[in-house]
Amino acid sequence: MSVYLNRILRSAGVGAILLVTIFVADWVVLRIRVTRGTAYGSVEIHQFLATSLKGSKTEFDMTGSFQQTCSHSLFPHGGNLPCWWLERHTAQWE
Repeated sequence: MSVYLNRILRSAGVGAILLVTIFVADWVVLRIRVTRGTAYGSVEIHQFLATSLKGSKTEFDMTGSFQQTCSHSLFPHGGNLPCWWLERHTAQWE
């Protein structure tokens, strides 16, 4: 193997280890927040329906709103999206 390829593989390995470490630390912090009762929040999500019409037109209808549970973390945990991401993406298209 060349020196260049070794350097790339080493950097990728260090990056993967760093990512796993950050994920595990995020999970530990979330478990601590669960014991305090501050691990989860909720965000209001607006649902929209896009219907194709004649003449290459589209009709957009709001079908309703609902509260979605989110986790106060960097990554998704336990099937819940992070609150920081969900607060920026409140529209759900069907």
